[in-house]
Amino acid sequence: MPDETKVELAPGVNAPLVSVNTLVVGTGAAALNCAVHLYQFFAQKGVEKPEEIIAIATDGLGLGASRFSGSDKQTYYKMGTSADQPDTPRAFAETLTAGGCMHGDLALIEAVNSLREFYHLVDLGVPFPHTPEGGYIGYKTDHDPLERGTSAGPKTSQYMFEVLHATVKRYGIPIYSGCHLLSLISGGDGGERKVVGAIVVDKNEVDGPHHGLRVFSAENVVLGTGGPGALYKTSVYPTVLRGNYEAAFRAGAAANNLTESQFGLASTSFRWNLSGTYQQVIPRYFSTDEHGGDTQEFLNPYFPSMRTLATDIFLKGYQWPFDPQKIENRGSSLIDVLVYYETVVRGRRVFMDFTRNPVATGDMTEFSLSDLESEARQYLEKSGALQDTPIERLEAMNPLSIELYREHDIDITREPLEVAVCSQHNNGGLVVNAWWETTVKHLFAVGEVAGTHGVKRPGGAALNATQVGSLRAAEYIANRYNHGVQRHDEFRATASEHIAAQFDRVERFVKGSSTASVPVETALDSIEERMTTYGAHVRSLDGVAEALGDGHRLWQQIEGEGVRFAEKKTLIEALHVANLALTHVAFLEAIQALLERGSGSRGSHMVMSPDGIRIHPDLGPEWRFLPENESLRDEVVEIRMADDSSFEVNVVPVRPIPEREYWFETMWAEYLKGTIFDAP
Repeated sequence: MPDETKVELAPGVNAPLVSVNTLVVGTGAAALNCAVHLYQFFAQKGVEKPEEIIAIATDGLGLGASRFSGSDKQTYYKMGTSADQPDTPRAFAETLTAGGCMHGDLALIEAVNSLREFYHLVDLGVPFPHTPEGGYIGYKTDHDPLERGTSAGPKTSQYMFEVLHATVKRYGIPIYSGCHLLSLISGGDGGERKVVGAIVVDKNEVDGPHHGLRVFSAENVVLGTGGPGALYKTSVYPTVLRGNYEAAFRAGAAANNLTESQFGLASTSFRWNLSGTYQQVIPRYFSTDEHGGDTQEFLNPYFPSMRTLATDIFLKGYQWPFDPQKIENRGSSLIDVLVYYETVVRGRRVFMDFTRNPVATGDMTEFSLSDLESEARQYLEKSGALQDTPIERLEAMNPLSIELYREHDIDITREPLEVAVCSQHNNGGLVVNAWWETTVKHLFAVGEVAGTHGVKRPGGAALNATQVGSLRAAEYIANRYNHGVQRHDEFRATASEHIAAQFDRVERFVKGSSTASVPVETALDSIEERMTTYGAHVRSLDGVAEALGDGHRLWQQIEGEGVRFAEKKTLIEALHVANLALTHVAFLEAIQALLERGSGSRGSHMVMSPDGIRIHPDLGPEWRFLPENESLRDEVVEIRMADDSSFEVNVVPVRPIPEREYWFETMWAEYLKGTIFDAP
């Protein structure tokens, strides 16, 4: 175990102090992978007991998205390994950057290291399927020109979590569970600012005299805290996932592409993405009133034929994320628009029914597999999925996707699934360099909290990014930031004032728990409702401006008086809400800045405007959206928190994919000298 003592860290504040070289925050697939690689790299360098200088702190073991998220066959995106289809890192990087707003050097790094990390997971035990020859067969996923996707089934990322967690346990790396990240401790100014530790609140000790404060002295902190899970009301994120941008912003870290979240159809009673085979088997969509009556085939009036409707449903499988470029001419994302219109505007409930094929109304012909467009019909033929009903086709193509719902007491062989267009992933996050170090020295970001994706990403590219980014962070730390642990007296001299200020902040929250004007539940509902209404996949400049004003007022109110909560054990929930209040302001600031630049509709959101393109003649005239301004694909919107707590927005050019020629002997020499780690 790392060195831990209880000391006076600030006047009157006695709290446990844990001293490590590197603190990893989070226990998702990215955080755990970083800890695993750190142990391995330190061991290679002769450190006798790496587990004594590495620690993991987390709100709860296994509460990350990788433990609870998935889809029909959750995709892991890697370089192609087909025996007869060539692929290269540059081609891979070109696909990652094709949608714009992604730095080419990061894309190339994710490409070059994709197989290294994929086979690392294979060796740890993730059951990716392979051919008799040992080749890992792939398939085409969304935004993917080749067959780079692979899968271990609906629980791919859960398997990743399990094997990585087992490895962490085997290595003896300590995990401090139940610890909410309150603040990062930093020292220095400007470009010399660096992280030296972190403060957490231990939920098991909140009733103590110091409210559960625990302090980590660390040369490095790796954030693997995930995406902004509770930012949206209509969301497929695990309810337990909150993310943590506040600590990073207050430490001075910049973020980018917070404008680029991904949205898609998902079930709501059990939060799960309904992509891939869930759509390709062509289930029936229908809506009801709020009580479950007045059943309507609500999609039918917007399509000229059953052939067009059924093929569009099929295409949602690998065109699953909402994409405004697939709305016109009755593209597959028209379905997302109509589901949103039915649920939000008309206030009805929408369901997917796997027991029945789409139902014809009016002049429509009855559903027939033989009447599908050739792309859909041939796919089902090759998959051996020509059975009579969607559930039979799903059983043939992907029986695990049915079993998954059974595990959560939902039998889709008998009952329909209630669905909505949900927040699913944030393509943006903290700005990182080639080693996943943020704009604050010694602070790294891995997984979804790292902003390495652009406007669009191939399905499964996020899982590759979690592993590659955490590898890079660990490799850099082990080779450049491996100076052991800080002395207690030096740390206290740097951190004492900050620790005292954070203790006072927690005191204010505790004292305000009975007097604050906004209850914690009301504040959370306000944030989620605001983001879902104005910052999700349907946006307008006027709406975002109004939401931003309201968001600022709520944030300032929480900053001043906290939130009201009944029991002290709810303290961490209150601190989570404070984090989300600041985070949602940052997101809205970035979205407003982008819309003011005339970005138009792109990625997974559409911008409504009276001057835009008519979505469908049978929707009201207000349903118009602006096309994408493609000239903005070559820039990235960055945002950071200034010293006065305002947000500064900066626009930076996209870095191209590097074109370098390496010579083995010279690169070998640089590797031996360690100068390869000088790359920014």
